[in-house]
Amino acid sequence: MSKRRYRKRRKKKTSNFGCLIFILIVGVLLFAGGMKIFDRIYTYDSYTQQNVLKRHRKFINALLPAANDVQRRYNILVSISLAQAILESDWGTSQLSSQYNNLYGVKASGNQPSVNLSTQEFVNGQFITITGRFRVYNSWSESVESHALLLVNGTDWNPNQYKDVIDSDNYVAAAKGLQVDGYATDPTYRNKIIEIIRKYKLYQYDKQTTTTGGTSNETTGR
Repeated sequence: MSKRRYRKRRKKKTSNFGCLIFILIVGVLLFAGGMKIFDRIYTYDSYTQQNVLKRHRKFINALLPAANDVQRRYNILVSISLAQAILESDWGTSQLSSQYNNLYGVKASGNQPSVNLSTQEFVNGQFITITGRFRVYNSWSESVESHALLLVNGTDWNPNQYKDVIDSDNYVAAAKGLQVDGYATDPTYRNKIIEIIRKYKLYQYDKQTTTTGGTSNETTGR
């Protein structure tokens, strides 16, 4: 009798071990699949264009993490965030960007940290120099985030000020939206943004770009 009981126990133990192995395999497969999805959504390649100045590559790579983050959270295309930063800050060399971390010329309001600096505005068909009160940030990443929130939340007088930019699914439409929605007074602002994006192939980081099959913003945006 004791021998039969012993055999039954061993059979049950073997069965439990098989279930444990099965659960472990399923868990590993689910984890691997989850990591693959996470990698597709949240990672990106470094900017390595060889025909670009080293300091320009460094600047783009410095902003890529923040630009990808605001694309994921606020639907601001990476190419737009990068191109505007390049144009507005002259590759991070302007006084406003290098000393006060303001990459986009965002103005200050209320009790926000600020600095008064001279700037050019296009008024009555010509550029004039005025003094503006600009935001001061702790880092470039904070500036990228603030710029995205400005586009998403609009201005105090018009929450939908930049709706055309937010609703755009390609960089050409977004650049046009910046011009139409009054982000800058320069009448050639749209063309300058598009030229930068195309010259440095910044569209490769926009969310619609695919590596196999499909289309990219470079094709659909024209």
